[in-house]
Amino acid sequence: MQRLIETRHKSILITILALSVLLRVGVSVYLGSTVENLPGTADQVSYHTLAQRVLQGHGFTFGDPWWPATRAEAPTAHWSYLYTLFLAGLYGLLGANPLTARLVQSVLVGILQPYLSYWLGRRLFGPTAGLAAAVLSALYAYFIYYAAALMTESFYITAVLGGLCLALLVAAPRQAGSDRRLKHALGFGLVLGIAVLLRQVVLVVLPFVFLWILLAARAQGRLRAAIANLAAAGAVVVAMILPLTAFNYARFGEFVLLNTNSGFAFYWANHPIQGTHFQPILESSGGDYGSLIPAELNHLNEAQLDRELLGRGLRFVADDPGRYLLLSLSRISAYFMFWPSSDSSTVSNLSRVLSFGLMWPLMLLGAVLAVKRALPAVRPPWPAGLLLLFALAYSAIHILSWALVRYRLPVDAVLLVFAGFGLQSVLAWGGRRWQASTAGSVRRRALRAVEE
Repeated sequence: MQRLIETRHKSILITILALSVLLRVGVSVYLGSTVENLPGTADQVSYHTLAQRVLQGHGFTFGDPWWPATRAEAPTAHWSYLYTLFLAGLYGLLGANPLTARLVQSVLVGILQPYLSYWLGRRLFGPTAGLAAAVLSALYAYFIYYAAALMTESFYITAVLGGLCLALLVAAPRQAGSDRRLKHALGFGLVLGIAVLLRQVVLVVLPFVFLWILLAARAQGRLRAAIANLAAAGAVVVAMILPLTAFNYARFGEFVLLNTNSGFAFYWANHPIQGTHFQPILESSGGDYGSLIPAELNHLNEAQLDRELLGRGLRFVADDPGRYLLLSLSRISAYFMFWPSSDSSTVSNLSRVLSFGLMWPLMLLGAVLAVKRALPAVRPPWPAGLLLLFALAYSAIHILSWALVRYRLPVDAVLLVFAGFGLQSVLAWGGRRWQASTAGSVRRRALRAVEE
């Protein structure tokens, strides 16, 4: 009987994965080979252009002055090296056809994202919740849309989910030999490294994940082994970062860990023009990001400019911490926005409402039920706690810096695991009510029959 159930679950999962790929491939075919500034996907123009420049032997440069403040033919580290190389590699093998890249990406993430959601949901809440999480991930409008965009989002979200899966394996009680755990640790480091090379902001969250693993190991009495495993994972991450750091130093003559974008983002996000109410897109209110960069800084290269802007952004905070607090609080609504807006396009409004707008009640319900079920042991090694900690830490980082809806998508992917548990709970509750109602109707009919 158990084998029959497992076979049925496997068939359902395969169907979900096939549907996920089909939806993403459909959007890719619809977008075709044209790369343009669609809502929320302006970065794909830069990645497409930069990948072709790399393929043509120009390196990581643009032929024309480029956003945000990169001079023509000057080196840039504003964009993910890893994703640029991924596109350049595909273009080199299959031709510079954006549709081909969209299709490859859609198939990969169309399989991996729902499967990883299933894996997490099954491990935390059981197979039915895992299947529910997988189908919600497969149907999530934002994920379908961004799977076809030539940007880091889809691969980054996949790496985040994969990293959390491996973190749970590293933190799990000892069941297999130490060699198996070491393999998990090395895989954990590899996936984390990929996530970091796609979006360096995840480096700020890693200490929270590592701390949770250490606390879980301490509760299980194996702290020393956990430290060794995390050291191995950290060594892999460092080994993946260092070559690019050296590459940046050779190009800029300055230390740049990975990318030159954090300073720009923090400066713009906290500029006095923002006042106490954050504006995610300044152009919508007559502003312009480029015009906010002081003219006296124009002589700096991209690395120097990024560092100088970060310093000025931090001074904005130090000079008026009260404004910064109010501004950060205003970013909460921008970050968790799920309602339609007259400032947004039809595509953006539909994507927002048909994804987070529908799912946040289930996400919240699942999280509350997970906490309730775990009480009073809501602490490491409680597995769901790692996912909630990631969601809280990652959200806090963006609320304190730059909050855009698409920056929230990794959190959405994590919370969909709880939404799957919430959906399972709602369906189970509805099933019990229906059975009780049906049983009551049968009893009433039986009583009437006896009375007659």
